[in-house]
Amino acid sequence: MVKAAAATAALAPIAALGATAAHAADSVPAFLHGVASGDPLPDGILLWTRITPTADAVPGSGRGPDTRVGWEVAEDKSFSRVVASGSVTATAAADHTVKADVRGLRPKTVYWYRFTAGATVSPAGRTLTAPAADASTAGVRFGVVSCANWEAGYFSAYRHLAARTDLDAVLHLGDYIYEYQTGGFPEAKYVVRQHEPQHEIVNLADYRTRHGKYKTDADLQAVHAAHPVIAIWDDHEFANDCWSGGAENHTPGAEGDWAARAAAAKQAYFEWMPVRPSIAGTVYRRLRFGTLADLHLLDLRTFRSQQSKIGSGAADDPERTITGRAQLDWLKSGLSSSHATWQLVGTSVMISPVAFGSLPAHLLQPLTKLLGLPEGGIAVNVDQWDGYTDDRRELLGHLKDQGIKNTVFLTGDIHMAWANDVPVNKATYPASGSAATEFVVTSVTSDNIDDLLHVPADTASLVAEAAIKAANWHVKWLDMDAHGYGVLDVTAERSQMDYYIVSDKRRQDATSAWSRSYRTLSGTQRVERADRPVR
Repeated sequence: MVKAAAATAALAPIAALGATAAHAADSVPAFLHGVASGDPLPDGILLWTRITPTADAVPGSGRGPDTRVGWEVAEDKSFSRVVASGSVTATAAADHTVKADVRGLRPKTVYWYRFTAGATVSPAGRTLTAPAADASTAGVRFGVVSCANWEAGYFSAYRHLAARTDLDAVLHLGDYIYEYQTGGFPEAKYVVRQHEPQHEIVNLADYRTRHGKYKTDADLQAVHAAHPVIAIWDDHEFANDCWSGGAENHTPGAEGDWAARAAAAKQAYFEWMPVRPSIAGTVYRRLRFGTLADLHLLDLRTFRSQQSKIGSGAADDPERTITGRAQLDWLKSGLSSSHATWQLVGTSVMISPVAFGSLPAHLLQPLTKLLGLPEGGIAVNVDQWDGYTDDRRELLGHLKDQGIKNTVFLTGDIHMAWANDVPVNKATYPASGSAATEFVVTSVTSDNIDDLLHVPADTASLVAEAAIKAANWHVKWLDMDAHGYGVLDVTAERSQMDYYIVSDKRRQDATSAWSRSYRTLSGTQRVERADRPVR
């Protein structure tokens, strides 16, 4: 059950943080960017903050002295029962961000944490450890979000998730920040609030500054202070439609070497996010929630081949990859060896195949921005798994051949909400059945088809949705109009995604309302509508 009153009390320190930020020049050191926790384990949690040691030590500046930052973890929010403490030095080399990977905690337990720098005390954060690996937990519940563009609106979706006290964690599926210059997306006349820096971010100082700007948002600070966040990256943490050797939004020469830009983006990401660097310094990793669910998190940018051209046939080339060989083998091995009831796979781009029937030209044009389509004709989105069909064939074939049940892909990226079966063979679905199911959440703020066309909801989208569903029988539902978030509730019997929408992304006080719910029952590999959200 949502207990907003309790959450409001728990998050009261955020208001104090905002007041502190307003007087940063007069009061340093200061914790101006909030506190965060992430990657919960049965015995531990990763804690994060940033200290501003001097007024000129702003994110990306490279200025400011080394500063000792203490941390403590307690069983109560008054910190009368401290169970762990320590300290770490914040330096300009890490942009004065600090992390503490705390161990020795109890499973499935709420803890409170805070940081100190001299006499300065940070706001308190609330976090939750994971169930014991062998625990038969009754359920696990995640907030699910993706695609938060600062210039496109306010982050009220985060505020509404922060107001819940029933979540084990918040899963962020990518595009936590956007790299564009101000007015790049959306157009300047539709910008709600401006990026910092205002130019496109390309170097380490730029990426640090952009991350720092995001973490001044009160709603973003609130969700981090209320719940552990489990995050993966997508393209906009780097540049639009990036791959291992470049990006659509990167000009070699004029914007430097791609490898240097990608390394800078990764460094800033790991400095500013409560994420443990995993294999080869990427974000693919695995978290366990008792015997109920394994969460397999993917990195679909670091190792991928360049996107193919529409209609070239290269999408089916077995030499091309979206995961890389090592990551795909790791995923297959983890799925095969898991004894958990559910296999949850965090994938930043959609794995379900999508073909597009005939659409009017005025609808195809905005869909090109969201889905990578050519402006004329029928095609797949080659930035998704549709552009790397051999990897998808191998993975789905592994699920079928190994008899792996209850696999649910959790996806963001395309600024729409979807509920899909993932067919073994789209051409013969439903006779060939499905290997898994997929829930896609819409964007927090990033433009959808209505925003790109500047039309009211349920005008252009109704035609587009009907055409997509007619050409894709495995798509059980999609919503091209809304912005918001999802809440995934997992029990032994079913996994259910509740979709919530915010009233107006351009208003800081936007309300939130339940829209739809879809679920997959254990053992079925099919999506069906549920008539109410979980309570």
